[in-house]
Amino acid sequence: MPGPLIQQGAIVLCMHGAPAMPTVPNPAVTLEGMPTCLLPIPWMVTGCPAAAALMPPCITATWTVGTTRVTSFGQPLLVQSGLSTCAPSGLPLLATMTQLRVTAM
Repeated sequence: MPGPLIQQGAIVLCMHGAPAMPTVPNPAVTLEGMPTCLLPIPWMVTGCPAAAALMPPCITATWTVGTTRVTSFGQPLLVQSGLSTCAPSGLPLLATMTQLRVTAM
C-alpha cells in the first residue's frame, strides 16, 4: 500500500485520541530531520481516555503492514496506509499527520 512514510514526531493517535510514539526510532533514515519508524518496533500509547468498564484503554500498539519495496536494515518502514493494532483494545492507530515529501510502497 503506497503512502507517505511515518517519521518520529508524526501525529499518530489511537482510536480514542491518545498519542502514540515508537519505542525505538530508526536514525539511519531521516525524514525532515526526524528518524523514521520500522515495522517490528512496538509503540507506546499514553493517556488513553477509554473507560475501562466499556473497553480497555490502549497501552501498546504494533504495526502489521508497512512498506513492501523500501527497507532499512532489512526491515519495512512504516507508511501512513499501513495496518496496526492497539493492545488490549484491538483497535487500529491513526496516522493523521505525517511528512508529505517522501512516499513509498
